[in-house]
Amino acid sequence: MNPIALLSFDIEEFDLPRERGVEISIEESMKVSVYGTSKILDLLLKHNLCATFFITGTFAKNAPQIIERIKNEGHEIACHGVDHFVPKETDVVESKRIIEEISGCITNGYRQPRMFPVSDNSIKEAGFLYNSSLNPAFIPGRYMHLKTPRTPFMKDGVLQIPASVTPLIRFPLFWLSNHVLPISLYHWMIRRTLKHDGYFTTYMHPWEFYPLKEHPEWKIQSIILMKSGDTLLDRFESMLLMLKKRNVTFMKYTDFVRLQIDIRKSEA
Repeated sequence: MNPIALLSFDIEEFDLPRERGVEISIEESMKVSVYGTSKILDLLLKHNLCATFFITGTFAKNAPQIIERIKNEGHEIACHGVDHFVPKETDVVESKRIIEEISGCITNGYRQPRMFPVSDNSIKEAGFLYNSSLNPAFIPGRYMHLKTPRTPFMKDGVLQIPASVTPLIRFPLFWLSNHVLPISLYHWMIRRTLKHDGYFTTYMHPWEFYPLKEHPEWKIQSIILMKSGDTLLDRFESMLLMLKKRNVTFMKYTDFVRLQIDIRKSEA
């Protein structure tokens, strides 16, 4: 079997300025995220690739036309809470209701905003097949998950799909790594992980592809500004080309879940 790549995007209202104490209107927030999501969709369409889009209820309510495009272009729609900045315990169920109502699609997966902890029982009771809310790495001030599994595992009938980290040292291969690492090193880490695990998954955000440097008033951290906008889009396309050159199979999360379930059944 060819190695597998799972591309995912957290489609949310742009709230980074609020983390820095800067207020931003929902109109401006959505403008940024709609712009970035359109850039992502254009690039995936160019390469005839499908991905999984984890979408907040707030984004879906304010940009139903983008949800329609995501659906029409064959991507998977999953849930990413309701309000990205202020998550609530009820978000797991409520986000599923909102996203399914607006998209007309059944949602099988959930990812908690910022990959913060989420109730496993809530995920199961809402009827999700998988949960992708775990980054099994150590990132100061954000994650301390060095003892959690770094590859998919079942928990109470729900498949947990952690974000990819490298073997041994567990270096995260998520969105920020694509900003700060030399591209040759980042690609080498991805290839190393693909060889070791047989699959690779990453996640990015639409606002990363917006020209953030043009807005110093938002006080975005310099590490995030690095290689954002069109520069990051070029780096993302370079990653796609590298993966395609290695004959990687691109797969949506639900298809990957079904494959994992079939493998577990055959091994039982």
